[in-house]
Amino acid sequence: MRSSTTMPPLQALRAFEAVGRLLSFRRAGEELLITQSAVSHHIKQLEDMLGVRLFIRKAKSIALTPEGAGYLERTVEAFRIIADATSEIRRDSERQRVRVSVLPSFGANWLVSRLANFMLLYPEIEVELEPTLRLADFASDEVDLAIRFGTGRWEGVRSEWLMNEELSPVVSPALFGDGSRFAEPADLLLHTLLESWNPVGWTLWLGEVNVDIRRARVLQLTDYNIVLQAALNGQGVAIGRMHMVGDHLAAGRLLQPFPQIVRSEKIAYWLVMPQSRRLSAAAETFASWLKEEAASPHLSAR
Repeated sequence: MRSSTTMPPLQALRAFEAVGRLLSFRRAGEELLITQSAVSHHIKQLEDMLGVRLFIRKAKSIALTPEGAGYLERTVEAFRIIADATSEIRRDSERQRVRVSVLPSFGANWLVSRLANFMLLYPEIEVELEPTLRLADFASDEVDLAIRFGTGRWEGVRSEWLMNEELSPVVSPALFGDGSRFAEPADLLLHTLLESWNPVGWTLWLGEVNVDIRRARVLQLTDYNIVLQAALNGQGVAIGRMHMVGDHLAAGRLLQPFPQIVRSEKIAYWLVMPQSRRLSAAAETFASWLKEEAASPHLSAR
């Protein structure tokens, strides 16, 4: 075999990556839309160029040699870098657009009503909201930003604090009645308490008023929008996130039976961004506007 210091042909590298990942010349050919013999030719060309065997050919299977395994790892990384750079250039060359992964409840009850203002200020930027409960995977979801609720400590991303939430129980007028069933916070133990997936809100509020949550009947629902709908239907008492229920309180669709409001660093909204990728100009603009909105005087200070 002869070796060479020149750059390997891209087609040969693509064939090698596919065969190394699939461990099959046939399946690699199907993926690359070329014949199996063409795949074999590319691999032989690459092996001749490198001066090493990349695969061990067996009767009914193939395996990577140690040299092949090491070269595959570096090849995969190189293709990933090229793909990331290509995606970044394509994002910047598109019409200005920002894709935002957002909790459905935050989008419906807080963000959407404010987007008209953003559109007036920046008519050249198109905003796409993608409602989802899971944390965004910036490598595969093709979103620029995410808005999440919690402590802000998530691996593999950058998080910037937007605003703290404020908590207080809310109940439908039908369930509240004349108020006699809600004379004191301990009366909540006689009702179903509604919360989404993690009852930290009720834990914090009941702890503030010295009521043991272990004695409470808590119904955990998937999304806070469902919690609100259940409360509106009189199915229980929701832990009200004040930024989310303001319109319902103002319209009288929900009532706040107790004056105590709890604030905590554990219950905040966060702007989540990719850790190792710079934001597009549109995403930077949207992020700055969002932080300004969250800091508006009508919202509570941190």
